[in-house]
Amino acid sequence: MYHVGIDFEQIRRRYQTLDYLVVAQLFLQDNFLLERPLDPKDIKPRLLGHWGTCHGINVVYSNLRAILDNDFTFVLGPGHGFPALQANLYLDGRLAEVDERATHDLDGLAYICRNFSWPGGFPSHASPMTPDVICEGGELGYALGTAYGAALGHPEKTVAVLIGDGEFETATALASMNLVKLFGEPETGKSPNGRVLPFLHLNGYKISAPTIAARKSTRELSELIRGFGFTPIFIDGDDPEIFQNALAPALAPVEDNSTAIYKHEFRPDSHIRNPFFIFKSEKGATGPTMVRGQKIAGNFLAHQIPIKNPKTDLEELKLLERWLKSYHFDEVFDAEKGFITK
Repeated sequence: MYHVGIDFEQIRRRYQTLDYLVVAQLFLQDNFLLERPLDPKDIKPRLLGHWGTCHGINVVYSNLRAILDNDFTFVLGPGHGFPALQANLYLDGRLAEVDERATHDLDGLAYICRNFSWPGGFPSHASPMTPDVICEGGELGYALGTAYGAALGHPEKTVAVLIGDGEFETATALASMNLVKLFGEPETGKSPNGRVLPFLHLNGYKISAPTIAARKSTRELSELIRGFGFTPIFIDGDDPEIFQNALAPALAPVEDNSTAIYKHEFRPDSHIRNPFFIFKSEKGATGPTMVRGQKIAGNFLAHQIPIKNPKTDLEELKLLERWLKSYHFDEVFDAEKGFITK
């Protein structure tokens, strides 16, 4: 089995923890552990950020992390989903390497939440100040080209790149699909370049409309991707076992003592040539489904802030509280000890 040694439940718990951290960054300036009922004063006076793509980012990053540990570069195309990337970097301790205030205790949690999308704090989009960020994603279309550039001449590198399906409509993103032909992959399995693992995040909607890629049939999208020289691999939903089994053909298992683990060592007899993953998930997954009679999850209205007025509207405040509690953050974080499990 390709997934020997992979703890699927641990991956699920990680999604849940990360999603909570995203929502807390978007909304909260106090009461980060919900130790009392949410109050309007706990909500930031100005809500600015993007929710809709964040669960998908957490899913892709977490599944890669389970396989490759920290031995990969992650290029985020939809940089507006920065609270998800920051949540991952915070959870893994990468943020603390460059910012000593991002500690794994209540003070550190308060610091990243209060200062997200705030003057003098963290920006709403990925930026050069973020550890390992080489593509800020504010201007969509450059992620795939950046990923190939990062892997060029570095055979030791594995570069995973997440492309938003709105981004996939840009001329730059589509032109960058041709780079797979320029990169090459000799039949020996040895290359002077690193490995690029593209993921198309097919969640159906961009900022105010459906995406074109999501309206294509599976066959039509497959043929488009195959025509560029990739092998399309579809991943439907966020089940970790399904996700891991989809990744398996692209990553060769090697034996380390008695445990089969994943390494970024690629052999032509054990992996699919030039894989291109199409990850299908719901826009705004795990968030509110309806707000004030409007469909949110699975709709473009999930793209930015899905609950607009929790500071002034009691009904929306209660909805936000139920949303936050659905992640059971108290099971992984203790007010005195910090993270119990990650």
